[in-house]
Amino acid sequence: MNPSATARARAALAELPAEIATTDPDILAGYARDQSQFTPSETPAAMLAPRTTAEVATAMTALHRHGVPVVPRGAGSGLSGAANATADSVVLSLHRMDAILEVDPANRLAVVQPGVVTAALRERASGAGLAYPPDPGSVEFATIGGNVATNAGGMCCVKYGVTGDFVLGLEVVLADGRVVRTGRRTVKGVAGYDLTRLFVGSEGTLGVITEVTVRLVPAPRPAHTLVASFAALPDAGRAVTAVVEDGLTPSMMEILDRTTVRAVDAMSGMGLGDEVHALLLIQSDDPDAAEVLARVEHLCERHGAVDVAISADRAEGAMLLEARRLALPALERLGDWLLDDVSVPRSRIAELIAFVEEVAARSGLTIGVFGHAGDGNLHPTIVFDDADPAARAAARGAFDEITERALHLGGTITGEHGVGRLKSGWLAVEQGPVGMDLHASVKAALDPAGILNPCAVMPREAAGSR
Repeated sequence: MNPSATARARAALAELPAEIATTDPDILAGYARDQSQFTPSETPAAMLAPRTTAEVATAMTALHRHGVPVVPRGAGSGLSGAANATADSVVLSLHRMDAILEVDPANRLAVVQPGVVTAALRERASGAGLAYPPDPGSVEFATIGGNVATNAGGMCCVKYGVTGDFVLGLEVVLADGRVVRTGRRTVKGVAGYDLTRLFVGSEGTLGVITEVTVRLVPAPRPAHTLVASFAALPDAGRAVTAVVEDGLTPSMMEILDRTTVRAVDAMSGMGLGDEVHALLLIQSDDPDAAEVLARVEHLCERHGAVDVAISADRAEGAMLLEARRLALPALERLGDWLLDDVSVPRSRIAELIAFVEEVAARSGLTIGVFGHAGDGNLHPTIVFDDADPAARAAARGAFDEITERALHLGGTITGEHGVGRLKSGWLAVEQGPVGMDLHASVKAALDPAGILNPCAVMPREAAGSR
């Protein structure tokens, strides 16, 4: 960090309570980056851990005055580099703001601080006879603030939607320290611009979220589970398309390819099957779940399923769900990895899967495919040797090919992980010059000094082009 940046950071920290700040290099090393690959990061100048909205506002006022870049951070479990620090920045960690402030059964809502772990909110809602459906793979350690900042998805999106579909209102500290409340607690409300939606998915580039009001729903019925195995991955993709075209909406529809299934088996010993080339995991929590899954079974068999099993047993369903949650950890054991996150129209899933197989064969790379087939969101995971420059280049090339093909199929570069640093270049491809100009205008209006997460979503030069 250059001397002037050091001086600015020190001047800002001098105005803040000593108990919320640290410059201990050993601690700072743990706050330098998230879990992403191929994204740059540096050790930050300091880490702040405020306990209240007032402390966040005080911190942002001082940091804004001295022109110090700020990287808001949840649990650091992100996969796009949105929480990666620079040497001249201060990381603002919300982990100490972890209270569930209110659960209101009558109005079916909850009010939480950003550091609340998603699983804790789901458990608390369940205790009140309600449910908070968003269920990202990192549910046991990711936080609500991070989920909102990336508009996180998960396995139940096909029926219930993503995080943003459940956010009713926010409390946000702006770049200059002002505090704004957006949204509502009512069922209906259309006053003014939808500022809540603006901040959801903004990845800490427009403000710091300090409180979230979320919608809850009645607790669903116990789910019935179907598992179907296929001899060819494209057959599974076609089965997914058939389910969608038939008008069925299961509560979950997940896919694992052969590479992923074998990796999960090696890690867990579940015995999912060495000869399985694709596995569909489908659940329904509808009142007529048995009938829904019977129709799904017929469609899977029509499209080449070699084995289909249906169970209403909760323990069996939970075991299969655990197999899906182990997908990424199991693939990580195969070597270094680069995770993609793309979405395509559900009718184009089979085409994307077939293309991923082509890329794997052509590049000689191992690519495991898993993801949320029900909403077209797949996670091709490229396994490679990071110590080999040629393998590293091949992995990045495959990643870009898959991302480009998703756009060609009418899709998007990210379905739930966010843009971060990993895909900031691809954002311009998807949005086009006018879209990027609007992004820069919004950024300039809310953060004219450009201090909020300046390297995420849009590079500094793009954000400052207005």
